[in-house]
Amino acid sequence: MVPAGTLHILLDRIIGAERSEKLSRVLTIHPALAGARGERVSRALMAQALNMLLFEDLVARVPAAQAYVADRLVRGERVTHDHGAVRTVALAGMGALPAGEESLLRVLRPLGYSRREIYPLDRLKMTGRSYAQQDYPEDIAQFFVSELHPDRFSPAFQAAVGRVTGNSRDPLSPAVRNALDALEREGSIPLGTAVAALPVLAACFDRQHPLPSLDDYQALAAESPEMAWISTEGNAFNHATDRVADVEAVAREQKTLGRPMKDAIEVSVSGRVRQTAFRAATVRRALRGTNGLPVEREVPGSFYEFISRDALPGGGLDLGFDSSNAQGIFKMTERVA
Repeated sequence: MVPAGTLHILLDRIIGAERSEKLSRVLTIHPALAGARGERVSRALMAQALNMLLFEDLVARVPAAQAYVADRLVRGERVTHDHGAVRTVALAGMGALPAGEESLLRVLRPLGYSRREIYPLDRLKMTGRSYAQQDYPEDIAQFFVSELHPDRFSPAFQAAVGRVTGNSRDPLSPAVRNALDALEREGSIPLGTAVAALPVLAACFDRQHPLPSLDDYQALAAESPEMAWISTEGNAFNHATDRVADVEAVAREQKTLGRPMKDAIEVSVSGRVRQTAFRAATVRRALRGTNGLPVEREVPGSFYEFISRDALPGGGLDLGFDSSNAQGIFKMTERVA
């Protein structure tokens, strides 16, 4: 019997054999990563495993994505997880959490991620940046990390942001920080250390502050649906993305199936990157009423995206994004807010 690969063992110990096996059937995994064996976990394996956990979490929260992934499994097809998108707030003083994207980059850098491009999202008063894994840039999912700039909004909005984020916790323990330092320094860590660290790294991609008051949520939504989304969903995957050969054909099929597709396809200036998405799932969140008691409201949750990428003229896949495309895709979470 061929011994199980390190990636499989790592995920088995964290989420169990059944979920691990299903993820391995759902997602495209580079053969070198799937076949790696040994008692040490490389930064690339950690990056792949983290993406698999975050992909699973996103799909569980988006019913249309669950249905789509189920269809692919029935057909014996796989999903190529292209990128996950996360939102942050460029604000100092968010409790124990570092400001803006640094709260996540301190996790991504030791996993071999480096910045590729910066994308102004001026209509949203945000800035986006793409990060690719250096060892397998086309095969391990990128992260599209956006920062919202509260100082570009009204004083009342800024005050609401401060109240919402001011008690943020930091999920990283000293032991996991040490593991990240070792991973960045040595390029790999022992399997047991990786098993202990990976769930904590995944927890960094979640909401770290308490749910907002209804008044603060409404104040944020009036000026920025994106900040209102952050107030209830935090740093969770805003969306995950399947890289497909023909995004137009996928969109037609999903519309025929009656799934909640975006009306139009976003096309980059170069024409090489084309994107569309399911509309955001609706979730219920218990906000705080004026009397301090919970008030349940339906708000936008996360969504699932599709992207087609053509080759660059000089060869290699165009891994870029597009500011206009991104701002069009971000509108998926405006539906309820």
